[in-house]
Amino acid sequence: MRLRNVKGSQELIIDNPYTIQADGADPADYKGLWNKNFFHNNNPVHIEIGMGKGQFITTLAASNPGINYIGIEKYSSVLVKAFSKREQLRTDNLLFIRMDAENITDFFAPGETDRIYLNFSDPWPKDRHAKRRLTSRQFLERYNTILSENGFVQFKTDNRPLFDFSVEEAKEAGWCLDEVNYNLHQYGPAENNVMTEYEQKFYNLGSPIYKLTAHRQK
Repeated sequence: MRLRNVKGSQELIIDNPYTIQADGADPADYKGLWNKNFFHNNNPVHIEIGMGKGQFITTLAASNPGINYIGIEKYSSVLVKAFSKREQLRTDNLLFIRMDAENITDFFAPGETDRIYLNFSDPWPKDRHAKRRLTSRQFLERYNTILSENGFVQFKTDNRPLFDFSVEEAKEAGWCLDEVNYNLHQYGPAENNVMTEYEQKFYNLGSPIYKLTAHRQK
């Protein structure tokens, strides 16, 4: 699907007080310093990679003021659509960063995060692009670096081939699968589940939602 460009989105990101533009930034100003210099507390740090319009992560931030959230989005034109949701928050526990997730280990120190959310990620369907998938073993290696000892990844998708790929990649990478669910909402909206915009759309259409959680190597 082709993204619609939002005119002036890069300028809006620069001007937004809750958003960091990774391009041109010095990773040393952020790596290992998120809680100390930005959140000013010692709360757990949870990340969503590919946060889209921000419905999922802003809902979590509003419900869990004792957790620090960071939403990562690659595309400026998508990220700016989350700004209005952020402005409505009454908590101060959510930041955004505009960056390519390939560079995540440059901006987060080993063990600095406790949870990583991946929601309806780009499937990159061609085999030659497999390593670009956010659940590939290459990305799992990056997550393994920045997650804490008890940290884990949660992944949801409507794409069965991508889900099957993700399950196998987790196994091959030596991760332990805690949950593999092939129909999350089989009996109605799953308990304690926050839906993304895409998830709500596919749920309304009756499409199955697949979910896995896996914890890092120790």
